[in-house]
Amino acid sequence: PYTIYKHINKLIPGHIISIDRNFHINDHIYWDFTKIARNGITNPIDDSYEDTLSRLETLLKDAVSRRMISDVPLGAFLSGGIDSSTVVALMQSVNSQPVKTFTIGFHEEHFNEATYAKDVARHLGTAHTELYVTPKEAQKFIPHISEFYDEPFSDSSQIPTYLISKLTREHVTVSLSGDGGDELFGGYNRYFWAEDIYDLSKKIPAFTRGFIPNIITGFSPSFWDKSFKIFSPLIPKKYRFALPGDKLYKLSDILKHKNSDEMYHALVSHFKNPNNLVLNGKEPQTILTRNNIDIQDFTLLMMYYDFLTYLSDDILTKVDRASMAVSLEARVPILDHRVVELAWKIPKKYKIGDKKGKLILRDLLYKYVPKKLIERPKMGFGIPVGEWLCTSLKDWAFELMDPEKIKKDGILNYKIVERLWTEHQSGKRNWGYHLWDILMFQSWKKTWMN
Repeated sequence: PYTIYKHINKLIPGHIISIDRNFHINDHIYWDFTKIARNGITNPIDDSYEDTLSRLETLLKDAVSRRMISDVPLGAFLSGGIDSSTVVALMQSVNSQPVKTFTIGFHEEHFNEATYAKDVARHLGTAHTELYVTPKEAQKFIPHISEFYDEPFSDSSQIPTYLISKLTREHVTVSLSGDGGDELFGGYNRYFWAEDIYDLSKKIPAFTRGFIPNIITGFSPSFWDKSFKIFSPLIPKKYRFALPGDKLYKLSDILKHKNSDEMYHALVSHFKNPNNLVLNGKEPQTILTRNNIDIQDFTLLMMYYDFLTYLSDDILTKVDRASMAVSLEARVPILDHRVVELAWKIPKKYKIGDKKGKLILRDLLYKYVPKKLIERPKMGFGIPVGEWLCTSLKDWAFELMDPEKIKKDGILNYKIVERLWTEHQSGKRNWGYHLWDILMFQSWKKTWMN
């Protein structure tokens, strides 16, 4: 419920506040997700896979149809991934005219999904519009990001989200989005490997659990990057990660934790000790520090936490601010409350298996789109922020993070900021996301507090 402003809180999702004439405040819960999750785990549906798939398809199609009711031009974001492709496929199945779809493309191959979206659009017969954006065009918007966010917000995918919203608004007024599929049907990569790590950590003796991280951090990330490159032909494809050194360092931190709550907190946090970065700071109590649900399955626990925190405070915030900045209304049919309630009753084995997520959602989509157009590694929706901070964004970033200015402000620990910046510029570590957090705070402060 916290905000960056004193004496101002947010209304918690699923709550409604009423104020009487004497200014007495009554906080009422009208939809309790914790109860939904608990009920779904303890009382899962026992239908066959085929019947469950049919039930999900019927409900999702209705959820999509309801959100297509509009007296203004309507379209959809299409990345070519499972979630957005499912929404568009269902839209097209109930629409006699080609649905308008929109995609942003990047020339950096590792960040570009536009080609996949184009193939899906062609197969479904949508009226597709795509726009390839150069780094220069994307970066032109970056200094103005904080104008659209009332609070500091540092998910770097806010940039392509704004760009796709801007493109879409040039053609339609309402757009459907596929957000929510990952959290409800198990799409994030950490759902596959984090449970293995958690199970492994429980088997490792306490003294060894501290020993392994010391071995990992005894060598620099660049050492591990080079080692993985040398032995790459011998490493199975599923373990050939980008920046393996940074991922090993993250693993070393995760192994230090004793329980599932602490491990999840470590998984989703950039700064492990935020009190060191923020002078006289104290991390507030949240759902992650006062757990009120007993979920033994670590993957289901992650999905529960993600829905309550990451989805609402990051994903939906990002889409809302980016779309509203250009007067575009974004609608999210996968988050229809009926779909959420059904998803939590669907057995985990129907959603996650063999290191792959969204099984039942994939099979639903394959009724409309060939499997070969969808099956590929998950990319996400980001930008090469780490690379840009060393090149075209370097001067802009340094001006905001000048150690002398930060020291004078007295809010952040300038020594930590300086170390992160120096190590990133030298290539010793990739601190791109950590630096982006700091930059978005500094940019917000410059826009709203000066």
